[in-house]
Amino acid sequence: MVRNSLETLSGRPRRILPPAVAVLCCAALLSGCGGSSHSKAANARGVGSSLRLDNCADWRSATTTQRRATVEQLRRFAGGPVGSSAGIQNGPVLSDKSAYKLLGRYCSKPFARGFKLYKLYTHAAAFIGH
Repeated sequence: MVRNSLETLSGRPRRILPPAVAVLCCAALLSGCGGSSHSKAANARGVGSSLRLDNCADWRSATTTQRRATVEQLRRFAGGPVGSSAGIQNGPVLSDKSAYKLLGRYCSKPFARGFKLYKLYTHAAAFIGH
């Protein structure tokens, strides 16, 4: 009777790890699971894990503090250097109050749940920013 196909193929009995070694191996493997402190810190600062990926669904599920932090991140992003032109050195930005209202208005609509926050911000800033 064949109990273990690997034992049959190799012609020698397979070793079984002692339970303590198996538990230690599992604990070592699982210690790296569950995310990093970096992702938790990003959530504390802003709406989601990445300004590039944040959308209206993230905005709606965020706290007021996270939303304000995201508006500040968006302002720094949009207001960064845009080129070497002497006339336009930084991108247009919105006031934080205007940006918060704008994102709140758009993100309250069910159809906008997938809209990227940075796109809403930068498009609006291009028209009404200073």
